[in-house]
Amino acid sequence: MSKFSILSLVLFFAAFVGCNKKDSKSGGAFSSSVAERTYVAPGEHDEFYAFLSGGFSGQMSVYGLPSGRLLKVIPVFSQDAEKGWGYNEETKPMLNTSFGFVPWDDSHHPDLSQTNGELDGRWAFINGNNTPRVARVSLETFETEEILEIPFTAGNHASTFVTENTEYLVGATRFSIPINDKDMSIEEYKSNFKGAISFVSIDQEHGHMDLAFQIHTPGYNFDLSHPGRGKSHGWFFFTTYNTEEAHTLLEVNASQNDKDYIVAVNWKKAEEYIKEGKFTVKKAEYAHNLYDEETHTAVSTMKNEVKVLDSNLPGLMYLLPTPKSPHGCDVDPSGEYIVGNGKLAADLTVHSFDKMLKAIEAKKFVGESYGIPILDYDEVVAGVVKQPGLGPLHTEFDGKGNAYTTFFISSEVVKWKLGTWEVVDRQPTFYSPGHLMIPGGNSQKPFGKYLIAMNKITKDRYLPTGPEMNHSAQLFDISGEKMELLSDFPTIGEPHYAAGIPSEKITGKSKKIYNISDNKHPYATTAANQARVERKGNDVHIYMTMIRSNFSPDNIEGIRLGDTVYFHVTNLEQDFDVPHGFSMMGANNAEILVMPGQTETLVWTPKKAGVWPFYCTDFCSALHQEMQGYIRVSPQGSNVPLAWSLGEPVKTAEQHR
Repeated sequence: MSKFSILSLVLFFAAFVGCNKKDSKSGGAFSSSVAERTYVAPGEHDEFYAFLSGGFSGQMSVYGLPSGRLLKVIPVFSQDAEKGWGYNEETKPMLNTSFGFVPWDDSHHPDLSQTNGELDGRWAFINGNNTPRVARVSLETFETEEILEIPFTAGNHASTFVTENTEYLVGATRFSIPINDKDMSIEEYKSNFKGAISFVSIDQEHGHMDLAFQIHTPGYNFDLSHPGRGKSHGWFFFTTYNTEEAHTLLEVNASQNDKDYIVAVNWKKAEEYIKEGKFTVKKAEYAHNLYDEETHTAVSTMKNEVKVLDSNLPGLMYLLPTPKSPHGCDVDPSGEYIVGNGKLAADLTVHSFDKMLKAIEAKKFVGESYGIPILDYDEVVAGVVKQPGLGPLHTEFDGKGNAYTTFFISSEVVKWKLGTWEVVDRQPTFYSPGHLMIPGGNSQKPFGKYLIAMNKITKDRYLPTGPEMNHSAQLFDISGEKMELLSDFPTIGEPHYAAGIPSEKITGKSKKIYNISDNKHPYATTAANQARVERKGNDVHIYMTMIRSNFSPDNIEGIRLGDTVYFHVTNLEQDFDVPHGFSMMGANNAEILVMPGQTETLVWTPKKAGVWPFYCTDFCSALHQEMQGYIRVSPQGSNVPLAWSLGEPVKTAEQHR
């Protein structure tokens, strides 16, 4: 090799090492240390669970951090053919509303249950923005157990956020509307359209939800909210926009006021008013849907009234002027600072809870709106972060005295200090971040190791897939003085918010099977020798079991055109991670995926005479392909007897009796 070639190689490796060192600081492509910090080896577990809203998918997705691996999509407000959610007879009631069966929604803001201001790993909550609903997900089963419709509400956006002992889940309307579905001209919006803040109580033993009361408010648009914590426990804070009460071309007409409001609600005072009977009862119709783990079946109940407080009751609500069209409303772990992120403001405004109380006591008001006192801006402001970026949206906290804010227009996350209000770091995102999440960021004890920025635009980040690209989550290491971009990964739907928790708070509680002995489903078949087929008029009920690798029964005859067939399928397995699927040819709903010890029901209406197969859709064993069966469908009026079998002579309904 020539001296020139050797020199070239030396220079090449020197340049490579130099780039590697340089990029290791910035998280560049050559940084092996960055890759190592997100690598979770096969068989090892992630440190955190991240629960991301699915936006227009209506679902909630679960990712591991730091790997960014998608662990599960939890069906909530939308039907899910993979699991049969909203298709099988057991879960259809979960999607019932006062508008009827609504198999879709727009899920926005997950939150996690807390005890004494710390995450406790019991439940996750999420809102449906379109048809106003809130849902509770069990973190034992990672399944939706309860959905409650919210009346007098349109666009359930400032939701779901829970108080620090999970006393309440709170949400507020995005679109104000005439109360009681009153028919009036839209031009009569001002003073006639109302908003609603809903307080949903949470039973501490089972998590069951109940609409405890509402506060009906002026016709502002409520955007986002967070509870007080620590010293401000007992208060709840909401950003509002459209304090102009415009009803058309809001892009212009709802951006006229120099300041909108953060609404401070004293929910402890609200409880006092409820106990004193200072509420009115308004008639309403809204659905409460509850899944029973013992029967594996949901029941939908319609409720018909709500306790309502007026927003102008003394001491109940106060308005904190906040520039301009604020979006995020975020409270730091101490409960002292309330951050308002004005989308059209050049600065970030931070209010002081202590100063707010002093201003209320001294009656430092500059007016009122519909009887609600407006506090003097200068009396309640703790500080201002000067010109940190363009388009501030949301702020999270690391528990170490730092705050992190997303800037949609300038596509960055900015780190700044509480108390001094100085910007100490900024990192670009790719591109246009909305929300961000630090695990535990909505609690008294954040886990300030990682930050996820949820970006709306991802062009050039991934392989092109046509006009629509997935949204992106970008993972930053925030354990040091400077933020460091570690990785990004595509997400399900459009995440609007996320909640994160250490995996150790959940893994020990995670359910592995349903005990077959506890199965109280009315159509359960808990042993293969109990399998049978019963006719009740034109309804045929098939009591079926599944176990590696057969269905019992697997041959069924005597079904006729005009019949409705109910497959009640019980998975007899009692081993972890052995679900079985069931699919019927010609069924116009979905498959069902049945967990060990569980019973689910699929309804099938045969459309053609013939012999039609069914099979297991979830690969369960080496003989999975052999897990199948047949149903014979005869013409209407046929006298073929009802019969079934499994590797034995055909058993008829008469013989079964």
